[in-house]
Parts: sequence; structure tokens; C-alpha cells
Amino acid sequence: MNEIAQDLNNKIQQENPYVYELLSTLGKELYYPKGILTQTAEAKQKAYRFNATIGIATEKDRPMFLPLIQETLADYDPKDLYPYAPPAGKPELRKLWREKMIIENPSLTNKSFSYPIVTNALTHGLSIIADLFIDENDPLVLPDKLWGNYTFIFGIRRGAKNISFPFYTEEGTFNTKGMKEALLSKKDHGKAILLLNFPNNPTGYTPTEQEATDIVEALKEVAEQGMNLVVISDDAYFGLFYENTIKESLFGRVANIHPRILAIKVDGATKEDYMWGFRVGFITFGSEFPAVLDGLEKKTQGILRGTISSASHPAQTFVLNTIRSTEFQAQKQEKFEVLKKRAFKVKQILDQGDFADAWDYYPFNSGYFMCLKLKGINAEALRIHLLEKYGVGVISLGEGDIRVAFSCVEEDELKDLYDLIYQGFKDLSGQNS
Repeated sequence: MNEIAQDLNNKIQQENPYVYELLSTLGKELYYPKGILTQTAEAKQKAYRFNATIGIATEKDRPMFLPLIQETLADYDPKDLYPYAPPAGKPELRKLWREKMIIENPSLTNKSFSYPIVTNALTHGLSIIADLFIDENDPLVLPDKLWGNYTFIFGIRRGAKNISFPFYTEEGTFNTKGMKEALLSKKDHGKAILLLNFPNNPTGYTPTEQEATDIVEALKEVAEQGMNLVVISDDAYFGLFYENTIKESLFGRVANIHPRILAIKVDGATKEDYMWGFRVGFITFGSEFPAVLDGLEKKTQGILRGTISSASHPAQTFVLNTIRSTEFQAQKQEKFEVLKKRAFKVKQILDQGDFADAWDYYPFNSGYFMCLKLKGINAEALRIHLLEKYGVGVISLGEGDIRVAFSCVEEDELKDLYDLIYQGFKDLSGQNS
């Protein structure tokens, strides 16, 4: 094992052996090399005459660029577009995103957590976490209502064993008891990775204040029974809280609650700030131990160096300038209100009872999506029928659930959408024959 990796491991182990035990074999071997990038960073600070370390071309102390490109980006300084960004991301963006997190997550006040590390959006961030903490057959505990890509990221890539529990109780609330039982079912393994996604994809559900309190208490109880936990908050749809929900990430409530629990937040500007194609995400670690935070950051930079090297500099600049703008909050609130009205419109449509013979709907209060629980017909058959006969696209989940993204349907067209889904249901159930 590389001596730098061993040194990081020793420091993590000395401050918190539980986090060291959570690391995968790959995670223990990772480090940030003292190679070209380290030397370049040192030269950037000290080489005041000539800096012949950077692997880019320059002219007149500026990055070399094509005028035909710069003409379309005239409001930006070339230095904020063309050079490589640091592996962990633009320092000013990391600082600003951390400040934004504290404002939006009051539970983080006075807690210890890292500066966010920039990733190539959330999927990349989740894959880094998988590399750091999952070995083959390590348990990944998650609800049965989930984003399908988790299977590829954690299962196919790293060999995690999915341990699922029902998302909802019979009363339509988050199933904290099921979560706790699923975790404790792997107590003999010694560690587990818990993945929670709120607002949830596909259900559009976020826990209430009481449910969030119960979740945190359950995690503490599991840790007190000797299990080491990585608790991942996938906050892709963060901020889109419409009704009686917590108004912050669970990350803020889970961070620092127990030495055996490592909280990780994965988020980004992609969905919460309507910048999907920009592919700017973040990983943030929550730990009260400075050496743990430092070691995990360096190991994460090692993965970044060995995969994408660094995320897009122009995209980071665009995100940074957007968040700094005095118009940012007002414009973001305007989009929030549009989505909130659509969610309320969906409930109004469904609560009229016109479709009661075809489906029930799962509770939802946030995010982009909601789910229908079909009665007596196959979800995939309905999906294909809707697509082929009515030109309507929905997502089938398992045997009997349909996910509908109200985020991409105008409010005044939502009734037509559900009417067509209902028409397709009647076609397949024989009501139109």
C-alpha cells in the first residue's frame, strides 16, 4: 500500500476507527498523489516569474483560447473558463456552496463537516461514495421505492447486496421501523450503507418533522448496538418541499450524532437550481473528527484524479456566477412556485375520485414526481400502450406502479394527461370493449 494512503488511514483510524472500518478495500488504498498536480499547486503559489508546470497553453499570461468561442462567452474572464479546475473544484464555489448549505440547513449550525467537493453531478458523486465504502456483498439498505440507477452504481459496479424495506407504512408515512429492522438484519456484518433520497424519486415524498426525528433516533439506536453506518442523503431534488415536510436535508440532522455514523450529502445545481446539463454536483462529509474529513477529502481527490481529473471549469463558473447573482433567489422562487402549483393541481385532479377504479396514489408532498398504484393491470403493459396509442410517456416501476413527472407538464394540461392515462387503463382492462 502506498505510504501516503497508509498515513491517511492511520490518521483516520486514530481519530475514529469506525470510519476506517467503513472504508472499502479500494477506499483504504486511495490517496491524493504528490505528483504533477501537487507540484503545480505549489508553483501557482510561489512561481512568480515562470510557471512551467501547467499542462495548458497560454498567451500573454492568459489561457490560450479561440476567439470564436470567447465571443459567445464575452461576459466571462478566460481564466474562469479555459484552465483546468482544481480536482476538488473551484475554491470559491466550494466555499459559497458550503455557506449556502448552512443557510438552508439550520441543523448544520455549529456542526463539523467538510467543504463540498465538486463532482460531475450526482451520479458521479454516488459512484465515488460506492468506491470509497463498498466491497462485494456489503449491505446497501434502501427503500423499495428507488431510483433504478442505484443498482448499477452500487450493485453492478461494486457488488453491493441490496437490502430493501417498504418505503411506506400502511398509514402512508415513511417506514422508519422497516428501515431500522433492515439495518439490524445485517448487524453481524458490522457495517451497512444506508441510502435515503428526499424528495424521493419516484414517489415525491419527504418525511415530516416527526418522521425525521424518528429516523435520526433510529439511526442512533442502531449505532449504539455496535453497527458502523454510512448514511447517504441523496438530495438531488433538495428545496422542492411543498407541504408538511422537513425543510432541510437529513444530512444536517445526522451529521455528528454518533462516532459510528458517517453522514454524507450528495447534491448539486443540476435539479435544485435547474441546471441539469451543467453537471455540477457536490459531495460533503459530516464528521466531528478533522483528520477524518481531511483523509476522506484527499481520498476523494484521488478518485477524481484517477477518473475525470476534474469537473468542467466553465460549468462551475456558470454555477458560481448564478448563485452570486442578486436575482438568483427571486428567479429560483418563481420556478418553485410553478412546480408547487403543479403538485397541488395533481392532487386536486386525483382527489375528485374520477379514477378510483383505476388506481390509488401514493402520498407525495415534494419534488418532481408522484406514483400511481394501479388496480389489476400490469404497469409495463400500460406504459407501452400509452406510448403507442396515445403518445403519452410515463415510467413503469415493478408490476403495478407508474411514475408520473408533473415537473414537465404544464399545469393546464395535467387533467388531459391523467385522462389519457385513465383511457389507457380502460383499454387494457376491457372497459372499452
